[in-house]
Order: sequence, then C-alpha cells, then structure tokens
Amino acid sequence: ALRELDSHHRVVVVLQDSRTARAVRRDSALDAIVIARYTTMDDILSRSDIKVALYVNHSPENFSNLRFNGMVHASLMHGDSDKAVTVSHQTNAYDYSLVAGQAAIDRMATYSTFYDASIRCIAVGRPQIDDQLAALPRGPRQRPPGTEPTVLYAPTWEGAQPSAAYGSVDTHGVALVRRFLGAGWTVIYRPHPLAGVRDGNYAAADRAIRESLTRAASAQRPHRVDDGVPIAASFGDADLLICDVSGLAVDWLAIDRPLVITRPARPQVDVATSPLTARMPDVAVTGIPYVVDLAREQVERDPLREERRSLVEHYLGD
Repeated sequence: ALRELDSHHRVVVVLQDSRTARAVRRDSALDAIVIARYTTMDDILSRSDIKVALYVNHSPENFSNLRFNGMVHASLMHGDSDKAVTVSHQTNAYDYSLVAGQAAIDRMATYSTFYDASIRCIAVGRPQIDDQLAALPRGPRQRPPGTEPTVLYAPTWEGAQPSAAYGSVDTHGVALVRRFLGAGWTVIYRPHPLAGVRDGNYAAADRAIRESLTRAASAQRPHRVDDGVPIAASFGDADLLICDVSGLAVDWLAIDRPLVITRPARPQVDVATSPLTARMPDVAVTGIPYVVDLAREQVERDPLREERRSLVEHYLGD
C-alpha cells in the first residue's frame, strides 16, 4: 500500500535504528532514512514540505514529532482486533486514525473518552489482505476423502500488561494441541513472534508445543510450526482457525472458514464485548476436553457461516 502511495506522493520511512532501516529498505524498496536524534528531526522538518506523518504504534518516541504543526499526523497502528489495547487515549494525540472498518470506529466511539470517532476515524479497509490473501480460495478447503481436517492454532503473545494478557499458549495451548494430535487432526502452530519474551512459563509452553509437533510429524500427518512464513501459507492449509482475541481473528474472516476464539483464563484480562466475540464460539480452559468435538461440528456443519459473513464488511470495510 505504501509503495502504491509512493507512486503518487513520495513516501520516506523514518527510523531510529540503522539495523531496522536496512531491513525496511530490503523488504519495502522504499526510501528509509535513520534519524536518531530529535534535534536532527526538528531541523529537517523545519526545512521540508512534508504533509503527512503516519505512525504504526503508540511508542512514546512518536510523541515528540506531534509538536510539529505543519503536517497532518495520522495513526495506522498495526491491525484491527478486539483487544482493549486497540483503543488507547493516546489516540487523541493524532489528527486522524486510519482504521479498517466500522467495527474499529464503533470501538473508538465506545471506549475512548472525548473522542469524536465519526470525524477522526477514516475507514481504509485492510490493505494487507489484498496483498497477502487475494489468491486464497474462499470457503471450505478441499481435502482428500476420509482424512481428518487441519487446525491452525495461532495464539497471540502474553501481552505487555496484565489487562492485555490474551495469550493462551500457557493456559490452553499444550493441552489443546495434544487433543487434536490424539484425534488424528493435522496441527499447524503459528506462534506470535513475541511469544515467551516476557514470561518464562509462556516460553516453556511454547517449547512444549513445538516439541510435541516435531515428535508427532509424519508423512501422513505433516504437523508443523509456521515461524516467519507468509500468513497465506498458514491460512491456506487450514480448515479451522483457533486463536485468541487478536487481529488474526479479524483477518481470517476474509477467507470464510470456521473460527473458534479462546476465552482468556486470567481474571484481570480486559475482554470487551464485540460482535465477533459475541457471535463466534469460544473455548475456555474447562472446555478443552470438548474442543475437538466443537471443532468437528464447525468444520463439518459450519453452523455460523452466515453469522461470520455478516461481520466481514463490518470489520474489514467494503
């Protein structure tokens, strides 16, 4: 999306770390420059004709830039989900928020104090899906007759604070994966890149899942861990997604296959009621013994197909 924008209005990516800049240059083919000091940024901006600044997170380092009045400051964030951290009072600092669809606008209007979402949110869809998932067929995946389905387990990380600890790896993950292995399903495990960085128990559970899949993998059951592979590779090979409250649940809506969302086990987690969490089946820790039966019903009957389809435009735009 940024390369397309660059063909009409020049885009420059500004970073504070040269290692990150090298990766961005390699992967994006956009101009990427390193400005490590605020005084240098101040000097450059005072002599430039930059019109818009786009921000991909709420890093405190962003906020020194907001004092510059000669440009529009717009938040992109990095996805759309029903996590409470998706709505932050920090959003008030930006002129606009570019969001996916009406779900994000409603979320901001409901949970952000003194924020006029009808004016300051601009729905732009989810450009990543156009790029990453456009080639995937929609609807049920074709698999050889008589074979068990494939489940994609794609949890989020443990979170940066207790209220955002949506990750299920250490509460659900090990037992959940064992249930599907025992039932003869193929399991794809797609861990979040930050899984285990903050919590040793989470890291240990992540290792246990990886080891169990390595031991169980065979020609007949090609269980695997999808680390660093395109999202289309994981989505395309799965009949069902089990994930936490996260952006993956929203992106999965685009390919029209069954979805199950884990219910956070920690009482301090802030779980907002949303159309997605209210309508999709969930699995609590106590429900793990029955998760294969739930999954089989969703794959074979797909009783919530129309419910899911009704949410696509609401979350992802038109």
